[in-house]
Amino acid sequence: MSINNNIWELAEAYLAGTLPEAEIIALKSRLDADIEFANEFYECSNLIRSMEGSGKQKQFRNTLREVHAEQVSGKSKSGRRIQLPAHLWRTAAVAAGVALLTSTITYSLLKPSLKYAESQYYNIRREMANVKASQNNLNNSQKKLEKDIQKLNTPPSPVRFTGTGFAINNEGYFVTSYHVTNGADSVYIQDHNGEYFKASVSAYDEASDLAVLKVQKKNFRFGKGEVPYMFATGKISLGTHIFTLGYPKDQLLFSEGYISGRNGYDGNDNQYALVLPAGHGQSGSPVIDDNGNIVGIVTAISGEAEANTYAVTSKALLDLLHKKIDDKSIRLPKSNKLGRMSRDQRIVSMEAYTFSVKVYKK
Repeated sequence: MSINNNIWELAEAYLAGTLPEAEIIALKSRLDADIEFANEFYECSNLIRSMEGSGKQKQFRNTLREVHAEQVSGKSKSGRRIQLPAHLWRTAAVAAGVALLTSTITYSLLKPSLKYAESQYYNIRREMANVKASQNNLNNSQKKLEKDIQKLNTPPSPVRFTGTGFAINNEGYFVTSYHVTNGADSVYIQDHNGEYFKASVSAYDEASDLAVLKVQKKNFRFGKGEVPYMFATGKISLGTHIFTLGYPKDQLLFSEGYISGRNGYDGNDNQYALVLPAGHGQSGSPVIDDNGNIVGIVTAISGEAEANTYAVTSKALLDLLHKKIDDKSIRLPKSNKLGRMSRDQRIVSMEAYTFSVKVYKK
């Protein structure tokens, strides 16, 4: 007989001693593992024992009445031997045996339930102790993690220099101006939600005024999806309309203008000259065309006598990534979504990928 949902048949076979040894072992395992099954099994077993005990007791009483009747009528002249059940041999006398039989049956009916209840009680106590210990360990681990995060993401004070940075990809790499990070003891970014994240320099090129950094937090992502822009591989035309986002102060500002010169300061062909409003703190800001391509990075702001702003070309950034960093380790975006968006949508989309760069020096 296999262990199945017919608990009555299973209990009868177990009490009758006809259940094979292998199935007894499987039954005990299931009783330990399945509390609901165990409760039903013990309830069935107790009812079967109760019915069997009641039947044996009734049979024994009928036998006593028959003997008494024979003695009264004189039909029986010799004693009659009554075969008692094996479990009644412990009784001292027939009358006491009847009472003891009742007590024994009652105890035998309750004993499995009592043992099971006691076993469950100790199991519950053990599980509660394990849960409590696990909870304490979890609380301690959480406190330690919070302290480590706070230590990692709490910048020193006060900040010495600020700039702007923007994501190269959504794996923690970003770019800003080299002169912003030069000589820094530590660098942090502050995102549009006001959260700080520590970063370290991965590569830089002083001549082109570019620095590539990576956020140190494991599995860090700037936003939910891939960055929404691509990097132009060559120079763009004179007069091209452009815009930028940056942090000259503590809030993100939008500016727009156009390419006023294909070469930058003193004819530098790695730069553009721009007619674009910009202020201190916007060094490292992205310069974006209407097709959603990054065409440059703001590097310098002219004085009052000159209206130009200068930007390093995106080609100079790509050259730095290929020369100073294994290009396989930095995955560049392969599509842009900004070109299909309105101006308002572009600003919202860029917010997660543009941030303030905070530089600290002793």
